[in-house]
Amino acid sequence: MTASASCFQIVDPAFAAYVLHNAPLKKLAEGFDWVEGPVWFGDHQCLLFSDIPNDRILRWSEAGLSTFRAPSNYANGHTRDRQGRLISCEHGTRRVTRTEWDGSVTVIADSYRGRRLNSPNDVVVSRDGAIWFTDPHYGIVSDYEGYKAEAELPCQVYRVDPDGTIEAVITDMACPNGLAFSPDESRLYVADTGRAFQDDPRHILAFDMGTGRPGRGSLFHRIDPGAADGIRVDDEGNLWSSAGDGVHCLAPDGHLMGKVLVPEGVSNLCFGGRAKHRLFITATTGVYSVVLNRKGAQWP
Repeated sequence: MTASASCFQIVDPAFAAYVLHNAPLKKLAEGFDWVEGPVWFGDHQCLLFSDIPNDRILRWSEAGLSTFRAPSNYANGHTRDRQGRLISCEHGTRRVTRTEWDGSVTVIADSYRGRRLNSPNDVVVSRDGAIWFTDPHYGIVSDYEGYKAEAELPCQVYRVDPDGTIEAVITDMACPNGLAFSPDESRLYVADTGRAFQDDPRHILAFDMGTGRPGRGSLFHRIDPGAADGIRVDDEGNLWSSAGDGVHCLAPDGHLMGKVLVPEGVSNLCFGGRAKHRLFITATTGVYSVVLNRKGAQWP
């Protein structure tokens, strides 16, 4: 484990209250090709994350690094449901799955209206137990061996009700990627890494959830440098987004508060640790963490 100090860049003076200046950025593991989908298991004090090109899910804890599942069907994003079970997006099988307590795997969604999904990417669970996931085409147009395929559906955002009913709830995005709810679930944020919004692939949209389904999306923020991929929300409603130079913290009104600078492009992030104020970061070749003066939203 290596550590480096002075990893924070303050843009808005209020961001100074969000960070602990004596808390270094720590590299927890390295040597990967592209890691993604971090999810914290507080009951086991461990982090699971995807090593996508190597087709495996890894488990990190203070005791070290181990393999949780291999092969993983080129799993990408993960979360936990209301019962604490692992929910995963699999590129290789073009499906969303749930890992049961006995280790068996249940398919949550693999098609919509008779057509196969593209390559589910990221996933969250709302308070009512519904599973929300994005379905861009990246996985099936990648060079993962044996998994290239033609898209059968547009790139969309889906909701799966607890009874298994699947619904396309956002249908007008180019390539929806990371997603997160505000703490009160009045707003859904979705990162779009396509080129539909003024030819800009880096924007995050905010959707009003007043009716229980996303309303019309509005521009929340454009990430620069890099692109918004994984996003998470803290307990005060600030949005933390992956970026080319690290993690950007965005206020609820969309302005940039500050940055956690990381020496390589960031893919995703999550809050964890015993007090939920440790930010875990997956980047191009490594996994990092830093302790903040903010906690992750209570759920998910």
